[in-house]
Amino acid sequence: MPTNELAQNASPAAGEAPVLYVERATHRFGDVVALDDVSITAQRGEFLTLLGESGSGKTTLLRIIAGLERPTRIGRIAIDGADVSAIPASRRNCTTVFQHYALFPHMSVGQNIEYGLRVRGVAREKRRKRAEGVLELVRLPDKYDRRVHQLSGGERQRVALARALVTQPSILLLDEPLGALDEKLRVDMQVELKDLHEQLGLTFIYVTHSQEEALTMSDRIILLRQGRVVQQGPPQDLFDRPASRFVADFMGVENLLEGTLESVTGEIAVVRLQGHALRGIWCGPRATEPGTPVCVAVRAERVRLATEQQGFVQGANGIPCRTGATIYKGKYLDQTLETDFGPVKARIWDRDTDLSDLAYVWWREGDCAVTPLGGVGTAGVGPAPIG
Repeated sequence: MPTNELAQNASPAAGEAPVLYVERATHRFGDVVALDDVSITAQRGEFLTLLGESGSGKTTLLRIIAGLERPTRIGRIAIDGADVSAIPASRRNCTTVFQHYALFPHMSVGQNIEYGLRVRGVAREKRRKRAEGVLELVRLPDKYDRRVHQLSGGERQRVALARALVTQPSILLLDEPLGALDEKLRVDMQVELKDLHEQLGLTFIYVTHSQEEALTMSDRIILLRQGRVVQQGPPQDLFDRPASRFVADFMGVENLLEGTLESVTGEIAVVRLQGHALRGIWCGPRATEPGTPVCVAVRAERVRLATEQQGFVQGANGIPCRTGATIYKGKYLDQTLETDFGPVKARIWDRDTDLSDLAYVWWREGDCAVTPLGGVGTAGVGPAPIG
């Protein structure tokens, strides 16, 4: 199957409606609420990632989209504008790539890829032509007659991708597809998946618990916790502008300092913390009152060091400190600085940095997010109902 045939099928029209709409999905497993009234959309050609810890509801949501799980309650699931809420998985225009590939061991690579086409009644010659086309696409042009057990883990993952792509779906669903690979191969496959997405322009909906995978590949991330959406947006928003302390912690912010909100003027918040007034970008709801407990979130790589008070820019958050523990991380050092309100971690890329006269730790207000302490939230829960 020519690459441009898949890409042509995925090309969006100006002002086109979302290719996927999930409205008010709720699902229970006994007394456990796996999804709690969740609504999401995906645009045609978007790389959308469902991110969250174990038990957050991300895989349940993916299975509901695929038709592999029947939700306890649903408003509507629309794919390509058609309501598929009552349509079985085999008749939905989406396919799923699973973590453990789900390849048939008794079939050759070509037979695995052609399986979905054979079920649909596609003629043998056309099946083979399309299978060879997608094998070319995933860079396995000479593997058609190979047996599955003769393939490496990365090759099996590519075959699983090829099998999903050969039916020309509107949406490709990927359920932690790189989880079974070793670290180096996983990183290589991230690049390949991103390249493949850009080449084809298909809608990818990707489930992962890895922040690094989500940040590397996504156009947009939906972060779930306990069955609810807590924040959604471009990777940069979740990385630099977390909507709550939980989001900041989950996205790997090393310094989470709890204080009391003094004021919010425009986008700048002032926080009182152990006698210090710290300034940062307010990332919570506008209605928050002064006196509310909040979190100051600063990434270690944004923390700077100074030997005297004149060593940092005017208006920055400058705090007296003492040198603490140093942890060697290969490419960098994680340096702990002791302050009046507890330890602050700084990331030092120059291992020759002299820490003997260190007196201040500081960061710019634009490099600091101020968030509510709340955990489960509904930040950016989703669109208004359509139709």
